[in-house]
Amino acid sequence: MHYFSFKKNNLYCENLKIKDLLDKFGTPLYVYSGRTILEHFFKLRDAFAKLEPLICYSVKANSNLSILKLLTSSGAGLDIVSGGELYRAKKLKCSPKKIVYASVGKTDKEIKDAINYGILMFNVESIPELGRIAKIARKLKKRVSVALRLNPDVESGTHAYITTGKGETKFGMDTKTVKGIFLRRASLPYLKIEGLHMHIGSQITKLDPFKKALKKAKKLISELKSKGVKLKYLNIGGGLGIIYEKEKPQTAKEFASGILPLLCDLGLKIILEPGRFIVGNAGILAAKVIYIKETPKKKFVIVDAAMNDLARPSLYEAYHKIVSIEKPRGKKSKKLADVVGPICESGDFLGKERRLDIKEGQAIAVLGAGAYGFSMSSNYNSRPRVAEVLVKNNKAYLIRKREDYNDLIKKEIII
Repeated sequence: MHYFSFKKNNLYCENLKIKDLLDKFGTPLYVYSGRTILEHFFKLRDAFAKLEPLICYSVKANSNLSILKLLTSSGAGLDIVSGGELYRAKKLKCSPKKIVYASVGKTDKEIKDAINYGILMFNVESIPELGRIAKIARKLKKRVSVALRLNPDVESGTHAYITTGKGETKFGMDTKTVKGIFLRRASLPYLKIEGLHMHIGSQITKLDPFKKALKKAKKLISELKSKGVKLKYLNIGGGLGIIYEKEKPQTAKEFASGILPLLCDLGLKIILEPGRFIVGNAGILAAKVIYIKETPKKKFVIVDAAMNDLARPSLYEAYHKIVSIEKPRGKKSKKLADVVGPICESGDFLGKERRLDIKEGQAIAVLGAGAYGFSMSSNYNSRPRVAEVLVKNNKAYLIRKREDYNDLIKKEIII
């Protein structure tokens, strides 16, 4: 579900014509639908209403301050993974008691800053990290809440690079290690080890992996309870998939109905960490066609956006639907084309083997680009990063200015 649709052969974001936005703000351009973002958040909130969970939006999916403000002002918390994301949360004055902090490599400074801000809890990924947080908490003379991240060693059925719940990944700890820490938690007086955390991957379209992981978590919770160890929180992570092409992921309601029976009898505060589910289909990347190049073997649609602007196709061979922002009239072309950018890499493509009726100077939209789009972008090939626009209440707001060449070098020093 999203609010990008064609009206009279023109692509719109809610009630605003994309062509008008490109005329005003230029290309390449990220465009987000505020209505889509909020409705996805509300769908998840309503589906789990019975448990009144804390829903912490995963900042890494799209970290623009205006998007974070849109969500936090509607009741969302934040799932952060770096000191920079904590800085963003502070800028917004996000309630510290609605912030959870994951990451396998938290630095001393990041830990200290998060403790001083008073975040709800750290999701701890290893024994060395647990010791480091305990040491810093003792030095600061503050008791700090943590959840232990369980790696349930389940197959999530997603791309290997975004699988996080298998035993061979860098994330979390095995059941035996987690259990051992809980049983000796009294030896760490500056830590309140009161939660269990899991996150098994991203873009998961089936319910079964979540259920398998939760059953393992429930078994551990039961064993701990039998030994007098009571928990307060269960963070079930995120990872809900979206539709990019032909995927058939569960809806928020279907997801909730499938796992609520596993959660309702626990008596724990439930935390969720959705990211892609909320913003993935809420954004597009629009680009202008620079050239149409035809060779004896291939047709190329060369646009002014590239792999530095949207890395997912090159990084994961991910599929994004690509459309012309103006539907062509007349006979349709039957020739397939690769949609590519100007970067000097053969891996610089946004889509391969696509049927597009388009001419030089016209524009395309790469759909489903709201998550891991701008947040993964770079200045590779010394390309300035693009502008971002949020459509809210029938008005378009520039929420990130387009970089210029001066931005590329302003931190550099010539010696």
